[in-house]
Amino acid sequence: MNYKEISYKLLDQYIKNENLKKHCYAVETCMKYYAKKFNEDEERWGAAGLLHDLDWEMYPDIHPNAQPEILEKENFDEEFINAILGHAYPERTQIKRDSLMAKYLFACDEVTGMVIAYSLMKPGGLKEVEPRGVIKKMKDKAFVRNVSREDIKKGAEEIGMDLSEHLQNVIDALKNDSRLI
Repeated sequence: MNYKEISYKLLDQYIKNENLKKHCYAVETCMKYYAKKFNEDEERWGAAGLLHDLDWEMYPDIHPNAQPEILEKENFDEEFINAILGHAYPERTQIKRDSLMAKYLFACDEVTGMVIAYSLMKPGGLKEVEPRGVIKKMKDKAFVRNVSREDIKKGAEEIGMDLSEHLQNVIDALKNDSRLI
C-alpha cells in the first residue's frame, strides 16, 4: 500500500482548514520520527498521524468515528484504523490504545499543539524551544486553552517516557519540518 499517496489524497479531500492541515503535518512528522526510532514503517505511522483528524471538519460531533468507513474504502487495516480510533479513547470511542502505533499517536497529538504554539513566541521559532520552557508554559491555563495538559502528561506516561524526554523528541522532530514554519 502506498500510504503517503493515499493519505495526502484523503487529507486534501477532507481537510480544507490550513491550520488543521498543519496540525496533521506536525503529528505525521512526530509519528515518523518515533517509527524510525523503533524500526517501524515510517510511512504507515506517518499516515496515521496525517489522517488522525481526517473527519474533524465534516463530523466534529462524532470524530473520529466517521473514519473507519472512509479508511476501509482505501484498504487501511484494522490496526491502523484502531490506532486512529484509540487516540480519542475513552471520551469518544471504546477502542483502547493497544498497539504501539496507537499509544504514540495519542502521545503526539496534543503535545504538538503545545510545542508549536510555544514556538510562535520565540524569535527563532522551533530552534529555540526547550522542554523546560514548554513545561513552564503548560502551567499557564490561559495559554492554548484547547490543548489538554492532562492528555499530554497521560501520553508520555502511556509510552513510558519522561515528559521532558518526550518533549525533546517532539521538538527535534518538528524543527526539521519546513511545512510548520
